[in-house]
Amino acid sequence: MGFSEPTYIQAKVIPPALEGKDVIGQAPTGSGKTVAFAVPIAETVKRGAGVQALVVCPTRELTLQVAGVLKDATKYQGLTVSPIYGGVSLNPQREALRRTEVVVGTPGRLLDHIHRGSLRLAGVRILVLDEVDRMLDMGFIDDVRRIITFTARDRQTMFFSATIPGPVRRLAERFMRDPLLFEPIDEAEKPKVDEYYIEVPEEHKFQLLLALIDYDNPPSAIIFCNTKIMADLLGQGLWRNGVNAAAIHGDLSQDQRERVMRDFRAGRLKILVATDVASRGLDIYGISHIFNYDIPEDPTDYVHRIGRTARAGRTGKAISLLSPYSHDAMRHLHELHPGIGPRTFEFNPEAYQGLDLSRVPRPRRDFHPRGGRRGGPRRGGSGPSGRGPPGPRRRR
Repeated sequence: MGFSEPTYIQAKVIPPALEGKDVIGQAPTGSGKTVAFAVPIAETVKRGAGVQALVVCPTRELTLQVAGVLKDATKYQGLTVSPIYGGVSLNPQREALRRTEVVVGTPGRLLDHIHRGSLRLAGVRILVLDEVDRMLDMGFIDDVRRIITFTARDRQTMFFSATIPGPVRRLAERFMRDPLLFEPIDEAEKPKVDEYYIEVPEEHKFQLLLALIDYDNPPSAIIFCNTKIMADLLGQGLWRNGVNAAAIHGDLSQDQRERVMRDFRAGRLKILVATDVASRGLDIYGISHIFNYDIPEDPTDYVHRIGRTARAGRTGKAISLLSPYSHDAMRHLHELHPGIGPRTFEFNPEAYQGLDLSRVPRPRRDFHPRGGRRGGPRRGGSGPSGRGPPGPRRRR
């Protein structure tokens, strides 16, 4: 699976997990924690004995990512791994659940199958909550508790995430038995990210972003926004100005999201414009830059955003654009992450006045979150793979 020696979290978690002990693993993104619970699942689950392992994830992207790793880890045991998530038909999933031993899914869709009787968890021997703090942030706490109640009490339980805040610890106290907590203590395990911020007037943010892309020429980058509409608008603005970019967020269909991610992984897209739906579960190596076009309101989201770069020992760069409207959020962020420093960059906004969108993109009142006016996204166009970024249609 590409590891010549175990990472810190793998070396700590795998031995007690193989003994059946409950564990809480805190590790930065890209540190191999998926393999840390995939190995015990591969060694414990028996072929043909029904659903015996359940991994709960907050997003569809993370579900597919984890399912891929589990398929690699269990292929020599002949186990079946089924990813279960919303946005697609229930029927194929129902058929898959009849012959699977390992289920990876999002809370809402898992409950759908539980209530319909197509998923029974009484035989679950291993329960894993991955990115558990994100599930709490996204309001899945009640769903997660409900799912846990359908599993056997003598199961083995493992929690994994990049951060373990108080609510996660309280959840562990209720549903785990004397869990072992493993936290990173080695500086070598921390991502090697150079963090910067640049102060810029709001009306010049878009020009500055283009200038930075021009100057640094990142081979692969993610630009984070706080809203779906801004992600769409920014993706359109970059594309119109010659940058090979596309947006991804929760309002896109599953097919659209998978198509964008295929293009990004294959290098057909250079830049991904994303909301925080992409800050978890995107295990993509080679991302050199993270741009925070908007400063996240929750400082933990910043941790997960910049965790998309510098994965598995690589180095990366994170640049936040700090406008007057985001000073309060940045001040709080700087208190928690003192490593962020100002970047000296000679930026002349006058050189970028000839843009299609020379000012920061702003949504119109009738702008639809899916990327067009009321009535749906624009078809065709000259965007990635001939489909084009979603954009507003002209009134007839």
